[in-house]
Amino acid sequence: MLFFSDNLNAKIWTITEAKARLSELLRLATDKPQFIGTKKTYVLISREKWEEVTRPKAPMGDSLVEMMANVGELELPSRKDPEREIPFQ
Repeated sequence: MLFFSDNLNAKIWTITEAKARLSELLRLATDKPQFIGTKKTYVLISREKWEEVTRPKAPMGDSLVEMMANVGELELPSRKDPEREIPFQ
């Protein structure tokens, strides 16, 4: 996941530290992910970040239709016009 890539040099809390300083750990997790454990590492993130990461992505077609609403009217060529040259051939 992309939001972990900038945390390679982040502090890794031991389990003992995490237990003793839970409120600080939770406060820091609202800004950026917090790593807990040395042998097996766990990541603590805010609920908002979790919902953002796990939110289902809209299908591409739906996104394109939504974006088109902001473009305005498209001028489509008439089928009666003479054939146009295709520039990508």
